[in-house]
Order: sequence, then structure tokens, then C-alpha cells
Amino acid sequence: MKIKYNSPVILTYALMALACLTLPAVKNLELNFSSPARLAFSDPGFYFRLVSHVLAHATWSHLMGNLMIILLVGPLLEEKYQSWKLFEMMVVTAAATALLNATLFSSSLIGGSGLAFMMILLSSFSNFSAKEIPLTFILVSVIFFGSEVIAILKIDQISQFSHLAGGFIGATYGFFRGGRG
Repeated sequence: MKIKYNSPVILTYALMALACLTLPAVKNLELNFSSPARLAFSDPGFYFRLVSHVLAHATWSHLMGNLMIILLVGPLLEEKYQSWKLFEMMVVTAAATALLNATLFSSSLIGGSGLAFMMILLSSFSNFSAKEIPLTFILVSVIFFGSEVIAILKIDQISQFSHLAGGFIGATYGFFRGGRG
């Protein structure tokens, strides 16, 4: 029996995120692996940081929490939507979350939480059709958005904004792409 690299986008993301937390050379480049705190379209590094922030994580528990969701849901989505489409969704989610954050707030983001929540809501659209909305999507949305709105009231270092933005983008992709790959 041989081991198969069955989900190239998800597994590559996981390995890159692990490398960002473990390799000292990468760890010292923390500024390059956090979202921009302000809009700076003339800075070439700005564009890299729009997407690289999803690779960096503050702690092992932060990384493991995100990887549990991403490694569980991601391969199913990669099979359904194909690797390039899922890669596109991940890049768009990362960039949109970073752009919105830089526009609305003066802080940076790190972590793949936005991707994880994009995948959670996207996966709930697995049986979506033009005339039906899956009850699972409604339940997941109510639970997800409700818990994030409640969590906003707590003072912590967690960006509920990135969770909400990622979830919204996943729901939007799911709605417009529906059950189609």
C-alpha cells in the first residue's frame, strides 16, 4: 500500500503553514507573513502579504485548530471543485479579507481562520440547487455567524472579522457556484 498526495492544494497549504511556524528563517520574516495594516498599492510586498498572512500562525494551537478544519473539509472541496478552483477560492478569500481588514482596521491579520470558515460554509452548499437552499447551510450559517457575533463582544487577540469575511466569501462562492464544480 502506498501513500497518495491526494489533495495537492490543501496538503501544500498545510506544509507551507507548518514551515512558517517551524523554520526559524521564515519565522523571522513575520512582517512578510502578516496582512498589510494599511493599503499600499505601490509597495510590491503589499501584494505578497495580501495572501501570505494565511500561512502564518501565532501558536501551535492556532495552527492545529485551523488545520483540523482545513484538512478535514478541504480535500472534499478540492475533489468537488477541482484543485485550481479551490486554489482560486483560497487566494480570493485571503486577498479580500486582507484588503477589507486594511480598509476598515489598522491592525494586521495572521492565520488561516478565514480559509477554514470559507471552507465550512462552502461545504454546506454541497447539495445546493437553483430552487432549494440546504437546511444544513441555514443551520451552519446561523450557528457560525451567531457565535462570531457573540465572540466580537469578548476582548481577545482573535479576528472575528476574518472569520466572518471568510465565511461570507465561502457562502458567496457556494451560492453562485452551487453544486457545480
